[in-house]
Amino acid sequence: LAVMRLTKPTLFTNIPVTCEERDLPGNLFNQLMKDDPSTIKGAETLMLGEMLTLPQNFGNIFLGETFSSYISVHNDSNQVVKDILVKADLQTSSQRLNLSASSAAVAELKPDCCIDDVIHHEVKEIGTHILVCAVSYTTQTGEKMYFRKFFKFQVLKPLDVKTKFYNAETDEVFLEAQIQNITTSPMFMEKVSLEPSMMYNVAELNTVDTAGESESTFGARTYLQPMDTRQYLYCLKPKQEFAEKAGVIKGVTVIGKLDIVWKTNLGERGRLQTSQLQRMAPGYGDVRLSLEAIPDTVNLEEPFDITCKITNCSERTMDLVLEMCNTNSIHWCGVSGRQLGKLHPSSSLHLALTLLSSVQGLQSVSGLRLTDTFLKRTYEYDDIAQVCVVSSEIKQS
Repeated sequence: LAVMRLTKPTLFTNIPVTCEERDLPGNLFNQLMKDDPSTIKGAETLMLGEMLTLPQNFGNIFLGETFSSYISVHNDSNQVVKDILVKADLQTSSQRLNLSASSAAVAELKPDCCIDDVIHHEVKEIGTHILVCAVSYTTQTGEKMYFRKFFKFQVLKPLDVKTKFYNAETDEVFLEAQIQNITTSPMFMEKVSLEPSMMYNVAELNTVDTAGESESTFGARTYLQPMDTRQYLYCLKPKQEFAEKAGVIKGVTVIGKLDIVWKTNLGERGRLQTSQLQRMAPGYGDVRLSLEAIPDTVNLEEPFDITCKITNCSERTMDLVLEMCNTNSIHWCGVSGRQLGKLHPSSSLHLALTLLSSVQGLQSVSGLRLTDTFLKRTYEYDDIAQVCVVSSEIKQS
């Protein structure tokens, strides 16, 4: 029984030996490198050549790659054997997989003949793997024979993936994925995408528009060198049917999973999918106040409008009263203490408010108070947003 791993060849590496012309060998070393067929003409001092070499060892196997192996059973005797059954199993720490292409026995095997089989398996676990190859057959005398061989190898982790979540003032969630190549060879990152859960729509923020065409922020050749890290950014927005229900998106929510596809030196393909990414949704208490519209820049001592959204996140109906408190720089325009009426659970209302600023610079919008008359409970909202206040002459120019 012979078992060999099937893998791509590697580029031949040459160690250049050279010296200065004034040294004793003169131009001898340089001429030898030029005559060497394994070197690149015109670039003989480069270690990487143009020739391919067959693998000299088992090599490394990484998670997400396809493990391929060639199995050959050869009859070394001078007798015909019958009912030959070849079985190949892959034993991992959690399961045992049958990789044999066929479970049927071969009727007979003549002397100096062989039975060949090629197995493939996409590696989905890291750690120790054992390839168990078992052969059973019957001799001419009717005696049943059986033997096994074990081949142990390690599956390594190719990528280190870290994620961070950022919650915007709106319902949008920004996901930053940091992907690091922890192998010893460069990778071509073919695809890195986020498959969102049923609650979200996703927008990839890893391209820029140049002359009407979308280009990757990492350039035309998206190679990831060993130990290098690349950051991918995605924006997730709740679907309309979920965004309208404030009580749905709270606590631990499932965001989605990352799908990563890469290729190594000679086109070997690998693919990884992360488990479902989860994040803790921010708690808004009983009442959530968010800004729907606000200008970026306003004139000094001139009224401007903002639109607020008030959502009842509790499980009871509220009767709300709005109070507006002036600060040193922000002054509210309108009637304070007005009734907003009853607000049912998971429902919301939009509120248009007017205010002005008496101080230039970046000012914080503060001073809103909501009181639930049922429970006599007051909710305070400060530092809702920031607005840039400039002189009217500056804005007009």
